[in-house]
Amino acid sequence: MVVSWEVDAYRRSVGGLAPTTVRAYATDIERFAEWAERGGTSGPGGVSRLLLRRYLAFLSTRGRSKATISRTAASLRSYFQWITRQGLVETDPSVRLTAPAPDSRLPQVLGHEDIRLLLEDDVDHEDRSDIDRRDDAVLELLYGGGLRVAELCALDVGDVDLRRRVVTVLGKGAKQRQVLIHEQAAEAISLWLDGARAVLITEASPPGALFYNRRGKRLGTRDVRRILDRRSVVPTHPHALRHTFATHLLDGGADLRVVQELLGHASLQTTQVYTHVSKERLVEVYGATHPRAEGDD
Repeated sequence: MVVSWEVDAYRRSVGGLAPTTVRAYATDIERFAEWAERGGTSGPGGVSRLLLRRYLAFLSTRGRSKATISRTAASLRSYFQWITRQGLVETDPSVRLTAPAPDSRLPQVLGHEDIRLLLEDDVDHEDRSDIDRRDDAVLELLYGGGLRVAELCALDVGDVDLRRRVVTVLGKGAKQRQVLIHEQAAEAISLWLDGARAVLITEASPPGALFYNRRGKRLGTRDVRRILDRRSVVPTHPHALRHTFATHLLDGGADLRVVQELLGHASLQTTQVYTHVSKERLVEVYGATHPRAEGDD
């Protein structure tokens, strides 16, 4: 990529944002610049609003998630606002640039890269705070176990069996189920329990709660939403991690009835919505791997 895009300077200009956000925004701009250069645009001065809209449409044809396209639009607006302030372009082509509206009929699902950025925070292992430890465990558990947010907030320490990597959940209708968790989730929970959790406990704290907020109270659904707001590089909500959990299982070949059991759905019909989401994601895989699907436009 040519220097004229000034991506490194832009990255430094947004250094006050969360490291994952900075990385995601810069990556979005680099990918756009590479795409634009293949079409003959050598720098930001040659970018028009039409070209930006064509790029978002291109991402859509490649099966990118609505959340990813929405984040890309935000990245482009941020970048071109900065480029305009630097005087490198006369007018901002990203003014009023919007991404396609999410499809309300299907649940929001995060892409694999968005999940990776969410879970792999840039803070060094040794420098993680007690709150970082808690947030790591919460996010790993939401995605790794497919829990409802209210189910996660209601968990007690005794509900977690780290040796067997099983969490006992009380779901809707007071129905109890056992949820399997992966090794990374178990490790994150272990690190939270091994010292960090005790720091947030006060005399008024419920003694058995698995997660606490900064005031020592049991973690609430609003607290979880704030965790997502801090850590996610795309606009999302906690329940989207449950949707993503189910869709990624189906993408990997899991049986629909197994997913139903893990989610705690009373009806298989409720789980079947994820088969439609998974089929949409097949388009992305096809476009990225089939030789005849290659091309820029």
